[in-house]
Amino acid sequence: MARTDSFAKRRQTAEETVRQVLGWLLSGQSLLSGQPLLGRGQFSAEEFASLDFITAPYCDQCGLPFDRMEESGQVCGACVANPPSWAQARAPFAYDDVSSQLILALKRGGRRNGLKLFARYMLEAGREQIDTADVLVPVPIHYRRLVSRGFNQAGWLATAISDLTGVPVAHTAIKRVKATPSQGKLSAAQRRRNVAGAFKLTPSGLKQLAGQRVVLIDDVYTTGATLNACARALRQAKPSNLDVVTLARVVAPKNTLI
Repeated sequence: MARTDSFAKRRQTAEETVRQVLGWLLSGQSLLSGQPLLGRGQFSAEEFASLDFITAPYCDQCGLPFDRMEESGQVCGACVANPPSWAQARAPFAYDDVSSQLILALKRGGRRNGLKLFARYMLEAGREQIDTADVLVPVPIHYRRLVSRGFNQAGWLATAISDLTGVPVAHTAIKRVKATPSQGKLSAAQRRRNVAGAFKLTPSGLKQLAGQRVVLIDDVYTTGATLNACARALRQAKPSNLDVVTLARVVAPKNTLI
């Protein structure tokens, strides 16, 4: 038994040494496994293949993929019945077991090493919206959470996109005035009630956003409750257009036309 334990320890030490050497020789590192990669890659081939990218056809307003081929510009039944407070929403990733690891590492772990890549994916998914934008507005968090966490991941994403595009970020255009409970286990209706009146347009936001083309930035689009609450606050500034771009969005169940 002792001999087996000793062998296991030597093998573990050897594996750690190999990883350290590879980490020195290879400049890339996987955002999912943390393992070193060739060049400046941030996903292995297998990891990249496991990512669920959102592609057309999808609802023109909420960006939720259709479960069958539709003509571009079509709007889903949900958006016809209850139009969102924005013009168009886009996201590069479907939120699932793989992309959630990236989101949670950013949101809860404060890992910033994937921000540039995330910004590029968000720009690609929302190029039409961001290329025509005058200003980016990140979804704010309550000041108590900001103090305890030390950062706002939506603000980081907006800044990373701004670094790529030059579109300025209005970090203080709206503020969260209610410290609402986590929405993780709430239904869509509960989420709407939870964030009702949670966001307020600031005086600086009123000046910055009037007549501007605004893009609201967040990490995940789940039911749209938080994004709609933010959008309603932003609409008080009378922007000429308001779109949404998130890093991921929940896509199940698939959307359909009326």
